[in-house]
Amino acid sequence: MNENSFIPAVVEMREATICTLRDSSLTVVENVNWSVSPAEFWVVAGQQQSGKSDLLMTAAGLLLPARGSCRVFGCETNAFGEAQLAERLRVGFVFAGGKLFSQLTVAENVALPLRYHQNLPVAELARVVEDLLEMLELTPFADTTPSNLSANWRQRAALARALILKPDLLLLDNPLGGLGARHRQWLLQFLDQLWHGHAWFGGQPLTLVAVTDDLRPWQHARRKFAVLHEKSFSVAGAWSDVASSASHAVKELLAEPAGATM
Repeated sequence: MNENSFIPAVVEMREATICTLRDSSLTVVENVNWSVSPAEFWVVAGQQQSGKSDLLMTAAGLLLPARGSCRVFGCETNAFGEAQLAERLRVGFVFAGGKLFSQLTVAENVALPLRYHQNLPVAELARVVEDLLEMLELTPFADTTPSNLSANWRQRAALARALILKPDLLLLDNPLGGLGARHRQWLLQFLDQLWHGHAWFGGQPLTLVAVTDDLRPWQHARRKFAVLHEKSFSVAGAWSDVASSASHAVKELLAEPAGATM
């Protein structure tokens, strides 16, 4: 391989120690060494309060590591500023529960990043938003506010907002949480389409990272998996490695919920 063929990591953490956003003195994950390459699909699993959201926000450059380093598209996140805006906008983030603006309609929420970062004519902006809403089956809810939507559709609206700027990296915080079975299946299939190359992105594969507290829905031979447990981040490998793992932490993340019936 020659020097010009080197492809930098999309996300690279080295000896990164992460504190929670709620309390900068509270460490949730220590000494993370992790590299996400272009067009990979990572699923990071951990129990509640294991630091999943904080890890994801660090990978987005929204939270700085307390120690060590995090690079996103080759840029140190502790140097993220206006000069690095182009790199920052290559990251799409879907917050747990969506976190849509309650006073705005679905269409207005989705359009917001485009209005803020691109000076498009009104007609063109409306066309882009309409196309994206149609793609995510949100057209009937375009003029609805989030409080009048179910969790299923709020999550799709949040996904649409994250995709509107056509990012190269999509980060999803517990994206299946609170979704019904049909919507879970739809989302998993849609994320796979983005990963393999969706028409919205001109057929270019998207790099994805999702965090979850349940590994079972994410089974796929080509996805990569990691686990957070007791402030430790460990790469679990492919699904075959996950399924055969003797780790108690992994087994817990594959277990049936307490009280489940056959």
